[in-house]
Amino acid sequence: MLIRIYTFGRLGEHPINQAHERNSEADSPDAGGIAVVIPVYNHAGTVATVIRKALSHHLPVIVVDDGSTDNTYDAACSVPGIQVLCHRENRGKGAALVTGMMQAAGTCRWAVCLDADGQHDPDDIPNLIAALPTDRAAIIIGRRTGMETAPWTSRFGRKFSNFWVWVSGAAFLADSQSGFRIYPLPETLQLDVAAKRYQYELEVLVKAARQGIGTIEVPVRVSYAPMGRRISHFRPLRDFLRNTVTFSRLITRRVFSPGLWRSGASGSEAGRKP
Repeated sequence: MLIRIYTFGRLGEHPINQAHERNSEADSPDAGGIAVVIPVYNHAGTVATVIRKALSHHLPVIVVDDGSTDNTYDAACSVPGIQVLCHRENRGKGAALVTGMMQAAGTCRWAVCLDADGQHDPDDIPNLIAALPTDRAAIIIGRRTGMETAPWTSRFGRKFSNFWVWVSGAAFLADSQSGFRIYPLPETLQLDVAAKRYQYELEVLVKAARQGIGTIEVPVRVSYAPMGRRISHFRPLRDFLRNTVTFSRLITRRVFSPGLWRSGASGSEAGRKP
């Protein structure tokens, strides 16, 4: 089986592992189906373990290799029962998330998204699913606990982003940078988010709030590998500048749009589960 993905105007063909068998009811986007989407870039040492733990929750798993230069693709393909999509070149985490969510949207209503580096525990997936509302769309955010052991860049970045996401018009959140989330697929894919890299996860919260899509935070565990063993693609100066550009664009739009002046535009809820 082959999938064709356009990347920077070029066409790539990549084999896909056989997907989970699903019954006809679960295959309907209106049936509330849930898929797991794992974006990955150069995490060959951890991606297979994360995939296997995610599979234990009996959900379809879609992995998007965002142009890795190591053997991440082979490591992901070594796990049967999943779909592996591949960008020929690195396009950014946001672009990988969108690729995975577009694939999931054909059969599912929601996408659980988590990182491939092992910091998120797939065993927290049921806790996020339990928080899904039954009467409306919402983004469920895994609020990371135990951040005392996180690198200082992560602790500072979370506070920085929490404030500026709020200034941009979303609700005030405890962990706006967490990549462990559940997205409502049809609504999220229609938000016209411009950012394609890490900033996607910030902008999507603001764009969702402007459309009246609330956010619910649920505590999850987090695990950071010791310094020297942790592979991080975060670059403080580069990503600070990218964040600044994204927030400047969002705030400027809000300032010149009177309908967006209210904090938590369009009624974003920012509910929190204990």
